[in-house]
Amino acid sequence: MESWIIILIICGIYLAITLAMGIIPGLTVSESVTGFVAGDRSMNLLILYFVMGASIFSSFAFLGGPGWAYSRGAAAFYIIAYGTTGMIPIYFFGPKVRRLGEKYGFVTQAEILSDRFNSKTLSALLAILSIIVFIPYLTLQMKGAGYVITTISEGAIPQWMGAGIAYLVVLMYVYFSGVMGVGWTNTFQGIFMMIIAWFLGLYLPYKLFGGVGEMFTQIAENPDVTKAMLQAPGLTNSGEPWNWWGYSSAVLVSAVGFSVWPHLFMRAFAADSDRTMKLTGVLYPTFQLFLVPILIIGFTAILAYPGVSPADTILPHVLTQLDLPVIIIGLVCAGTLAASMSSGDAILHSAASIGVRDGLSLFLPDRLTTDKKERFHIRILVILISLVAYYFAVISDIPIVNLLLGSYGGVAQIFPLVFCMFYWQRANRLGALAGLVGGIATTIFFLLYPELRPVPMHEGIYGLLVNIPLLVGVSLMTPPESNQRLKRYSNI
Repeated sequence: MESWIIILIICGIYLAITLAMGIIPGLTVSESVTGFVAGDRSMNLLILYFVMGASIFSSFAFLGGPGWAYSRGAAAFYIIAYGTTGMIPIYFFGPKVRRLGEKYGFVTQAEILSDRFNSKTLSALLAILSIIVFIPYLTLQMKGAGYVITTISEGAIPQWMGAGIAYLVVLMYVYFSGVMGVGWTNTFQGIFMMIIAWFLGLYLPYKLFGGVGEMFTQIAENPDVTKAMLQAPGLTNSGEPWNWWGYSSAVLVSAVGFSVWPHLFMRAFAADSDRTMKLTGVLYPTFQLFLVPILIIGFTAILAYPGVSPADTILPHVLTQLDLPVIIIGLVCAGTLAASMSSGDAILHSAASIGVRDGLSLFLPDRLTTDKKERFHIRILVILISLVAYYFAVISDIPIVNLLLGSYGGVAQIFPLVFCMFYWQRANRLGALAGLVGGIATTIFFLLYPELRPVPMHEGIYGLLVNIPLLVGVSLMTPPESNQRLKRYSNI
């Protein structure tokens, strides 16, 4: 039997286990919308830690991270830089969000923000923004799964089919179980991919160079490798030195957007206590340790396997070149699929929930009069969003990290609203709308016309520079929200 067939069988077994672990937990929660979207607010520390960690570290980490280290060197360190700081805000506002959700029945980010700012228009805008930034994020995960299955099958299974197989499994357990299926599969996948990452990160440098230190020494001494590879801020996609404007603004916009990604934010509604929420915020930076071996994998291939394209396929490419036991390769590939699926399921679930709760409910309220009807429409949207993301995954050739970095610019525009929700009572509906619309419009403008940026910063920073003054200025020039509404958020 061909080796690649055995590897595919191992990956198939992994997918079957994941499907079972995703569907069974859904049987233990109520059939209400709160059960489907927030797991009856029953997630403990273990599940919450992994569902938040595995939701972020995905194809972006297992494929995009090594791809950037391989092609752009020290530029990849920006991932660790923002990951260590992006969770800090959740420590402070996460418990408040949880308590308000429990008291008033909120289960999505747009619900709580539209209530604080007394605006259904804001709810619709946030629903649209969330789905727009989720599509490339979900596309990223599907592309990653397709890369893995195509590479390990030696091209026998095309990328479109590989992505379709993996995400059919995701679609099934998200459809049937909602957030609890996401939670338990993320716990399993998170532990699994941590073990795989550390094994590869230590084994590959030892196998090819004799150790991690010797590997970096050889890279630094090689005349064909530019010194910028090992010096922050690293290189650009074109191979030129990246500037500090671009590097630092990428870190800043990612850190700002990190804690307000709707699928991450919504997990606060699922926590079983304030203590669980705070401990998750404190422990979360330990998940960054997972990135250390991931980036080492990319650096390992710079000298050993030059010229691999696209760079995002470097991990599965290295696996096919090494003389490893077939079972080990199969487990590593399964771990890479875990990275992709552990984010894709959370994104898919959140996008559909937001689309119905905060979008469709405003336009077709008569069709969502019961929990059963609302759950049905969320499940339909799960299917539709999957198909849209799959379409882009098949036809798009944008590098994986670039897809995610572009999404961060849009989602970062939500942060000023979340901050003002609890910490600036003078912020009002008109200010929130003006800031959000102005920030998004500016971000899109500089994304489309990067040559017009005064300095080469990430477009999301320009969006925030417009967003915040508009939010503050318009709020000060218009009447505040009612005291009764504000007390909900100041006394919580």
